[in-house]
Amino acid sequence: MDENMRNIPKEKLRFATKRDLYHDSRFETKPVSYFQGAFNRFCKNKGAVVGGIVISILVLFAILAPLFTPFQPKYYDMVYSYVTPKNSLFVESGIDFWDGCKEKNTSRVGYLKDLALAQETGREVIKHGEYEIAADGSYVYRYDTYYGVGFGKYKIISPEEYKDIQRYQNETGIQVLYPIVKASERPTLEKNKYDANIYYEVEKLDAATIKPKLNSKGEIVPNYWEYAAGEETSVIAEYNSLRIEGENGFKKDGDQHYYVYGRRVDGGIEVRAEYYEYYIYQHNEVIKDGITKPSFLFGTTQTGKDIFACLAYGARFSFLFATTVAICNFVIGVIWGSISGYFGGKIDLFMERFSEILGSVPSMIVITLLKYHMGTSSQALVLFIAFFATGWIGMAGRTRMQFYRFKNQEYVLAARTLGARDSRIMFKHIFPNGLGTIVTSFALVIPSMIYSETSLSYLGIINLEAGNMTSVGTLIAAGQQSIMANAAYVALFPCAFLVLLMLSFNLFGNGLRDAFNPSLRGTED
Repeated sequence: MDENMRNIPKEKLRFATKRDLYHDSRFETKPVSYFQGAFNRFCKNKGAVVGGIVISILVLFAILAPLFTPFQPKYYDMVYSYVTPKNSLFVESGIDFWDGCKEKNTSRVGYLKDLALAQETGREVIKHGEYEIAADGSYVYRYDTYYGVGFGKYKIISPEEYKDIQRYQNETGIQVLYPIVKASERPTLEKNKYDANIYYEVEKLDAATIKPKLNSKGEIVPNYWEYAAGEETSVIAEYNSLRIEGENGFKKDGDQHYYVYGRRVDGGIEVRAEYYEYYIYQHNEVIKDGITKPSFLFGTTQTGKDIFACLAYGARFSFLFATTVAICNFVIGVIWGSISGYFGGKIDLFMERFSEILGSVPSMIVITLLKYHMGTSSQALVLFIAFFATGWIGMAGRTRMQFYRFKNQEYVLAARTLGARDSRIMFKHIFPNGLGTIVTSFALVIPSMIYSETSLSYLGIINLEAGNMTSVGTLIAAGQQSIMANAAYVALFPCAFLVLLMLSFNLFGNGLRDAFNPSLRGTED
C-alpha cells in the first residue's frame, strides 16, 4: 500500500453509499441494418448523390417526356427541316434566344426577298423588322426559321381540299391561300419557276438570282394574277377566295376585278398556300393528330424530325434495353461465377474455358451473323441477343474473383463446420461481402450498354428507325451532318444527354462501390 494512503487521518474517511457509486451509462442506440448502413455511406458521397439525381432526371425525362409531346419518331416534315429550337417562354419575353430564329447574313437581294415575304403575310420573318448593314455591305438580322419557309413551292391540291380550305378560311378568318402569279410571268429557270414566294415583279425572269423590281418609292410591286368581272376564264373562274380584297373583289379602271387564287392543272388545282397556316389547317382539320402548330422545342433534323420527341423516345428505348440486358447478364453472370468460384477444381476449369472461348468471339461478328440469319427480325432483338450472348462473361468473372477471395475466410470455414449448406454459404455469407464490386459492375453495365447501342446506331450498323423507334446514336449521326448546315443544335442535345448519362453513372457506380463495401461498415459517423 502506498505510504501516503497510510497517513490519511481516519476522520476523513467515511463509508460509501449507493449514490456515490459511478458506472458507465447504458449505450442507447438502434441497430443499423446492412442496407441502412449502405445508404448512409452512399449519402456521404456527394458526387454519387449528384450523379443519382441526374440519372433520376434523365430517367424521368425518358418516361414522361413522350407523354407531353404530340410528335413521334416516325413523324417528319421536310419543309420544316433544320428549324431552330423554339420555346414559347422566350418568344413571349422577346429574348433573342431559343425563339425559333437564327442570325442570318445575306445580300441585299436576300434581304428584299425576306422583306417581301414579311409584307405579304404580315409575319415577323425579320424579327422586329430590325437589321444591320455590315462593313462588307451584307445585311445581318434575326431570321425566323418558321415563318421564313413562306409558301415554299406551288402546291397542287384536290378540288375537295380547295373548297374545304375556303370553308376553313371563312370560319376562322385566317388566310391560308394567297393569289397566284400567271405561269407566263414566273421565272423561267427550273430552280426558280416553282418558287411560290416570288409573288412580285422581277427585273429579269431568266436570271439565276431573282431580283425584285422596286417602284419609284423603293417599294416591292405585287404581280398577282387578276381578271375583270365577266371575263371569259373557264380555267379559274370558280376557284376564287378573295381573302385579300374582300368578298367583292376590288375596283380597277372603273371595273370590278378579282384575284386568282388557283388554276386548274393536271391532278388538281395549283395554289399558293402559306405553309405555316397550311400546316395548322392540315393537323387540326384533316389529320387531327394533336399537333396544334409548328413549334419544336429542340428544333428539327435534316428530315424534319422533332429532336425533342426523338431524344425522348430514344432515351426511353436505351434505358429499357440496357436495363433488361444488364439484369439478364447480372443473373446469369452471378450464378455462373459463383458456381465456378466456389467449387473450383475441374468445374471451374471447364466453366472458365467455355467462357474464354465464347468471349473470344468479336461482338461485331456476332452482330453480323445475327443480322444475316435474322434479317427480317427486329433490329432491337438482334442487338439484345448479341449483347446477351457474351455480356454476362464479365459479370461472371468478377463474381468468380470475389468468391475466390472470400471462400476461405474464417467465417466461411466456421459456417461450413457448423453444417451450413453450400447454397447458404454462397449466397448468405460470401455473396454479400462481394456485393460492392458486383453492384458497381452492374451499375456501370447500363451506361456501357447504352454507349455500345449508341455507337452501333451512330455507325449505321444497327438501324432502329423502323416503326416508332429511334436511337440517340441516330440523332448524333444526324447532328454530324448538320454541323455543315450551321445547325449544331441537332447534335448538341443528344450529345449532352449521352455525356450526362456516362458521367452520372460513373459517379453513381463509385458511390455504390463504397456503400456496399463491408469493410467500411460502422464508419458512418
